Amino acid sequence: MEVEEFDALPDADAAAVVRTWADVPGWVHAVVAARPYGSADALASYAGALAAQWSPADLDAALAHHPRIGARVDGKGAEAAASRREQASMAHAGDDVASAIAEGNRTYERRFGRVFLIRAAGRTPAEMLAELHRRLGNDPDAETIEATAQLAEIALLRLRDTVVPGDAEAEERE
Repeated sequence: MEVEEFDALPDADAAAVVRTWADVPGWVHAVVAARPYGSADALASYAGALAAQWSPADLDAALAHHPRIGARVDGKGAEAAASRREQASMAHAGDDVASAIAEGNRTYERRFGRVFLIRAAGRTPAEMLAELHRRLGNDPDAETIEATAQLAEIALLRLRDTVVPGDAEAEERE
């Protein structure tokens, strides 16, 4: 959708769109309330600045619905569809890598009390596994910071996949 369309949506519809980027209630409300943006860049800039302030509670809220890396993503909504696209490379993972990720997920959840979150888009299964192993060595505070940063990356990628520059914005770039 073009940014002008997003800006014109009723609040509830805009909130439903933003929630698919990251289900952080205060962030969703703030992003919707700040409309109109007028440009996809302005929207991404504002959303990113707010995401940089997410707390551990915000991370936990967003992860309540987040699938495990490598797990089958069920559901028909936009968030499930986005997760399937982002984790598409897992369909080509070898059994050894898929098993190691599944075991790493269990270890991570025991250690940190939440699912392992990584921006899967653009990463191979082997890269995700390497990051999982590396991050298992983090202390809890460092890992919360890293997981929150990954959530922000995911949210902004989803935003950019959803909201495209409008006609006026595209003309300015030419």
